[in-house]
Amino acid sequence: MLVLGLMSGTSADGIDVALARISGAPPHHAKLLGHTSSKFPTALRKEILRVAEQHSITAGELSQLNFRLGGVFAEAALAACRKFRVSPKRIALIGSHGQTIFHQGAPAPYIGRPTASTLQIGEPSIIAARTGVTTVGDFRPADIALGGQGAPLVPYADYLLYRHQKLGRVSLNLGGIANVTVIPAAAKLEQILAFDTGPANMLIDALVAHFSRGRQRFDKDARIAQTGRSIPALLNELMRDPYLKLAPPKSTGREYYGHAYLKKVLALGNKHRAKSADLIRAATIFTALSVVDALNRFVLPKIKIHQLIVSGGGAKNPLLLVQLSAALGGIEILPSSSFGIPEDAKEAFAFALLAYESFHGRPGNLPSATGARGPAILGKISYAPPR
Repeated sequence: MLVLGLMSGTSADGIDVALARISGAPPHHAKLLGHTSSKFPTALRKEILRVAEQHSITAGELSQLNFRLGGVFAEAALAACRKFRVSPKRIALIGSHGQTIFHQGAPAPYIGRPTASTLQIGEPSIIAARTGVTTVGDFRPADIALGGQGAPLVPYADYLLYRHQKLGRVSLNLGGIANVTVIPAAAKLEQILAFDTGPANMLIDALVAHFSRGRQRFDKDARIAQTGRSIPALLNELMRDPYLKLAPPKSTGREYYGHAYLKKVLALGNKHRAKSADLIRAATIFTALSVVDALNRFVLPKIKIHQLIVSGGGAKNPLLLVQLSAALGGIEILPSSSFGIPEDAKEAFAFALLAYESFHGRPGNLPSATGARGPAILGKISYAPPR
């Protein structure tokens, strides 16, 4: 099957699209044929971020946003087909992660009962209707229904891509949030460990946008961070973040590392008399050290790791990579492109693969990663209109 995977992460930078050829049952033959991305219209991105920061929205506005985003995801899929010179009629399936606007993986009190929930929008029925391609969406709730965190889900693809008979590997994705998939040498599926380690680009981007008054969205090549000075006392305070101490399975997002967290970091900056570049540098190093802390705390004492495979936008941040390398001596650090998956394409590729599994009635979650009671067939299928 030719399958398109669509992904928009917590940073809401835009939609990544991956075209994959997938065949067989696990272990599949899965090959990435192409990838591209498209930006959200500025006003739409602003609204996504506003809603994801838990600002008020009416039921009617949320409904409109869901359907409007479905149209934008459909346009991204069709634009990708034009770029790849593949007719949509040749695409057998689309897997759309959608846009997360709320994620509460661990149960929290709600009207008298602890409740976990997650909400990804971008109506899959609109994608199916406008592309003419059957679409799988809304992957996370099936895992939460079985007591899991609903995240992370990409570890299934990490396992298929990176499992090695003799080498222990960690797949690190540096998107808005940083997450790891731990794949011991010769691992079985049930031995995979995966969790969110803390913030990645989300905090750095928020600081850049704040100090530039929205004129810049990210710190390209860590140019700002590299002009800042190191303030060890500030970094020590950041490293006391309670989330870092929570044992896996765990997941996080904008609900924790969003606007309220930015205000805390800005207050810390004032306390330590940090300039804007100093604070952006601190956030960058904090991202690296929170990953290292997670590996030292939960992984390296019990699993031998030889390689760290990095993907996501943060894989292009040289300061982040230097810090990881310095703190993880003896572990080889490689970009995911070394394995044929460009850094920006891996998560979209993963949702193509997960859609393929769902379409064939096979589970795509890893209970060892999410904490679910058992395997779940993920997602909901929106069939294309009859031709």
